[in-house]
Amino acid sequence: MTKIDIYSGFLGAGKTTLIKKLLQEAYQGQKLVLIENEFGEIGIDGGFLQDAGINIREMNSGCICCSLVGDFGKALTQVIADYHPDRIVIEPSGVGKLSDVIGAVNKVTGGDVTLGYTVAVVDAGKVKSYSKNFGEFYNNQVQTASTIILSRTDAIPQDKLDKAVELLRELNPQATIVTTPWNALTGAQLVEAMEGKASLAAELAQMEQEHHHHHDHDHEEGCGCGHHHDHDHEEGCGCGHHHHDHDHEEGCGCEHHHHHDHEEGCGCGHHHHHDHEEGCSCGHHHDHHADEVFTSWGVETARKFTKEQITKALEALDSGKYGTVLRAKGIVEAQDGTWIHFDHVPQEADVRTGSAAITGKVCVIGAQLNEAEIAALFGV
Repeated sequence: MTKIDIYSGFLGAGKTTLIKKLLQEAYQGQKLVLIENEFGEIGIDGGFLQDAGINIREMNSGCICCSLVGDFGKALTQVIADYHPDRIVIEPSGVGKLSDVIGAVNKVTGGDVTLGYTVAVVDAGKVKSYSKNFGEFYNNQVQTASTIILSRTDAIPQDKLDKAVELLRELNPQATIVTTPWNALTGAQLVEAMEGKASLAAELAQMEQEHHHHHDHDHEEGCGCGHHHDHDHEEGCGCGHHHHDHDHEEGCGCEHHHHHDHEEGCGCGHHHHHDHEEGCSCGHHHDHHADEVFTSWGVETARKFTKEQITKALEALDSGKYGTVLRAKGIVEAQDGTWIHFDHVPQEADVRTGSAAITGKVCVIGAQLNEAEIAALFGV
């Protein structure tokens, strides 16, 4: 199986440095071929790569996008036939369109050849000017990439970095964006980012899965339900479905998720909000899913925090002002250059120092979340 990775990026963005880091830290043990195609310059020290046991096929006769149909496709097919590599790394011209390169690669994929990572390496300090001045080519790289890896993020002010990320996110809402300086990340972390395992969507999905399979009860008797919910009562619950919040003393025989605030059991079979003291005997029965009641909110941020700010924000989540928050977690950069990891369940927070992440993330799961207020709380 041969995977073909494409590392695009405007001239001087740092593609060469990034590829060197991955060769040293992430691609070890793989039979790898690098195909570079620079616009009038050789972008990688060939001696360095040859010392690492890497075969190079240089095509410096012009921009890759000028010879896609013939020369490039033939070269790619020949490399695969001659070397049978585990991975081909393509470093296209800085002024080439990433979509054109992907199109050329797709013509040779199939069987044992697949398209791997599609990356745009972006100089964080030049996003606005390059997008304006070289829009057709520059924006294509950003819009087409599945991962955007920012370089030189530690060399610009925080507000400029925030604006750069905002502009990139407007151009590409789906891509994973790496904002952490590369020297704080391992090659393995960068690979996780490129595989989508470190994305905000992946983090939220993991939280939802954990939320679905774990119990967070505050009562004395066991619960016989098959899913995760948050109870505040003394008797066991025999419900058979997802998440609900009860505040009563007797068991509940309901079959679906809802929010009750009463003292007697409820025999209802569908989702609603009650605020009464007697049981409900409504006859409706609907098949509701957890996402009808529980929502997840998340944000990526390059903003820097203090532990005190995070602790204060997590305490505020218990106030009720932000909805019914069942879980919050995140990893954000601290103002002192370290990284803050946090987990929160109602009335309990864990804030600690941990390893760097590809960018900061804050995730919240709950019911009736006031997303705008949560965003304001964390200053994002």
